Amino acid sequence: MLKDIKTDLAIVKERDPAARGLLEILLCYPGVHALAIHRLSNRIWCSRLPLIPMKLIARILSQLTRNLTGVEIHPGAKIGNGVFIDHGMGVVIGETAEIGNRCLLYQGVTLGGTGKEHGKRHPTLEENVVIGAGAKVLGAIRVGANTRIGAGSVVVRDVEADSTVVGIPGRVVHQSGVKINPLAHSALPDAEANVIRNLMERIDELENQITALQNYLQVIDSENIPHEVMPNKAQSLKDREILEFLGENNEK
Repeated sequence: MLKDIKTDLAIVKERDPAARGLLEILLCYPGVHALAIHRLSNRIWCSRLPLIPMKLIARILSQLTRNLTGVEIHPGAKIGNGVFIDHGMGVVIGETAEIGNRCLLYQGVTLGGTGKEHGKRHPTLEENVVIGAGAKVLGAIRVGANTRIGAGSVVVRDVEADSTVVGIPGRVVHQSGVKINPLAHSALPDAEANVIRNLMERIDELENQITALQNYLQVIDSENIPHEVMPNKAQSLKDREILEFLGENNEK
């Protein structure tokens, strides 16, 4: 357990440029406090001592942690080494959630369940997953290693490794094996802006075609027909960016 806490401290110093020393991390980082107490409550939860008292003690400990840090972690959640919960306020991690080594979670992240069935109902994050502020990952889904989930996204389907996910519902907008900087949130693509830009260009082309057709009809009415009319080439509505945004590629 002490080894795990030491790894947690090291990852904060590595990933947070605001961290000035171990003492500051120990005293001022609620994510570190929440993980340290969770490791204790998880051991109590998984112990072979009488079931009901130990489960209750573990739950009470997790609730005290929630009140102290603003981070709610169910004692049954499995969390790997080197996990960093940055800022921490509003983070919720469900009972059957599993978090791999060196994952990074920002404030407001929810690893939540869907439905009321028993068993596995929360997400599994593989190693080096980064989840932006306010993002929600819901259900018994798996998020592959080295994946980035943009702030405010809602992910409800499995995500393959080395992906970038944005939007509501979350959609994969980039996938490659290129190593990424976990703090580079500004590098996330803006899928909504790309689609809106695409649709605006399409509307502009359609308006140009309507204008050309109106002019052509006027020419016909005056019985002065031109030899050739070359309207702008229409862009197909089955555009790749629109299909990706709507998620149709994954459903076919």
